[in-house]
Amino acid sequence: MGGAVSAGEDNDDLIDNLKEAYYIRTDLVERAFRAIDRADYYLDEYRDNAYKDLAWRHGNIHLSAPCIYSEVMEALELHPGLSFLNLGSGTGYLSTMVGLILGPFGVNHGIELHADVIEYAYQKLDSFIKTSDSFDKFEFCEPSFVVGNCLEIPPESRHYDRVYCGAGVQKEHEEYMKNLLKVGGILVMPLEEKLTKIVRTGLSSWETKKIISVSFAPLVLPKHSPKSKPKMAPLPKYEVRTLQELARICIRHTLRVTTDGGDGQARGRGSSFSVGRGLAAAGLHKYGPRFKRRRVHRRHCNTLMLATRQVVAGGGMAPASLDNNNNQEGRVEDEEAVGERQGRRPARGSRRAGRGRLVEEEETVEEEEEAEERDEEEEEEKETGELLRPQPAVNVLRERILGLPLPEPLKMYLLYYREK
Repeated sequence: MGGAVSAGEDNDDLIDNLKEAYYIRTDLVERAFRAIDRADYYLDEYRDNAYKDLAWRHGNIHLSAPCIYSEVMEALELHPGLSFLNLGSGTGYLSTMVGLILGPFGVNHGIELHADVIEYAYQKLDSFIKTSDSFDKFEFCEPSFVVGNCLEIPPESRHYDRVYCGAGVQKEHEEYMKNLLKVGGILVMPLEEKLTKIVRTGLSSWETKKIISVSFAPLVLPKHSPKSKPKMAPLPKYEVRTLQELARICIRHTLRVTTDGGDGQARGRGSSFSVGRGLAAAGLHKYGPRFKRRRVHRRHCNTLMLATRQVVAGGGMAPASLDNNNNQEGRVEDEEAVGERQGRRPARGSRRAGRGRLVEEEETVEEEEEAEERDEEEEEEKETGELLRPQPAVNVLRERILGLPLPEPLKMYLLYYREK
């Protein structure tokens, strides 16, 4: 399943395509997708295919298509503090994105059938925490994974606010999946070739919505011999955070919310733990200042062009409605009437024309500046013999921690023993 959007050149390009196709619809989901490079979850020899909207499988390792993950993330309606269960957690790509939204006081559990995939997922998670600058822009709920069959979860296990199943669910297992939810919880799973969203509205009441058609490999059924007892797959335990961990969370949060990710200036201290504050709300797009400036510039030019059209339209009023022939009603006038009306309002027409010329002059200046900037960059690229690259953004949180008057081991603990 996949291929709904065109391939991107990098992760940001892929996210742009998903937004344009309306698979990603909310800022929170967009930030999570931009924070984690999809290619990091591929084996090195397959990274070139990471930004295609296609599923990928190598042995037991599997990733769904980006458009599917987008729909899943949107359907789950995530926010900080929720509990999440990922059935068939695989590489941990989805669980890690979910953890960026749940925050430090959420619950993030996964169960996976294959032990080698669990090992792969923990390797990718460790790499993300220790080497990715995006990790410092969020309050993170670190996922925990266990090996087991998701159809063998003990009935006395805890219920969750959000549940996702990454394999095709047979109709006879629908009730089993529903019973993993708390009242008010949301379950998203492939059911009868449809990605389905189920909301538990009461102890025995549900609301079901079909999202999109999908094709998933079916759940692997447990294998039991007639004389053996079913093997249970206990979920990860919910562990209360230690005082040391709480102190680390609080310190990192304080440094994060008092800093703006764009200019590094101090801001007022926040009072709540949430994504979307401080560094989490800014600077997640990986393009540098050069690319950002050009994008803003193009939007500015479009606005100026719209303003010019409104000036040229004359009258400053909303356009009249169209008749059946796509003509504007009430706008057909003879030339004498038009001339007479223009003669009565010469000053007003002059002001409009002046504003129109001013807007056109501003557009010309902007275009000349952009052309001059391009020429300078091309000359520099020719002189150096290499393409200009945007400078990476400074990791303000990391720099602040390293600047604290603390022993080095404590700094490294605050940085989660980062390797970079």
